[in-house]
Amino acid sequence: MVIVSDNPETLDGLQAYLQRAGVTAYVTRQLQAAVVASAAISAVVVFPDDYPAAEVEAAVERITRDRPGVLSVLVTGTPQRFEALRVGTSARVIPTIIPKPAWGWTILDTIRALLEP
Repeated sequence: MVIVSDNPETLDGLQAYLQRAGVTAYVTRQLQAAVVASAAISAVVVFPDDYPAAEVEAAVERITRDRPGVLSVLVTGTPQRFEALRVGTSARVIPTIIPKPAWGWTILDTIRALLEP
């Protein structure tokens, strides 16, 4: 899993929670770095409020196109702002939006529910 946020506390807090839950999570503050080559990545959690909307949209569209099996999860205070990313996609895994406030267990439970067969 990759976590993308420009907030160091968010990165550290969510990564620590996920590690305690047995999940390996890589963190980055660079939105463009969200698309990683590793086949082991099953989800990318983005905190889009930290970035310009156009950059978020481009990154999520790139993930959807280049890594169609990777789940994009957006954790945002303005869910309606990113709803268009869910409409009209032909990806196997549709981007998921979680409204803030969201806790680590909410994010992890959502990812597990969407990725489990």
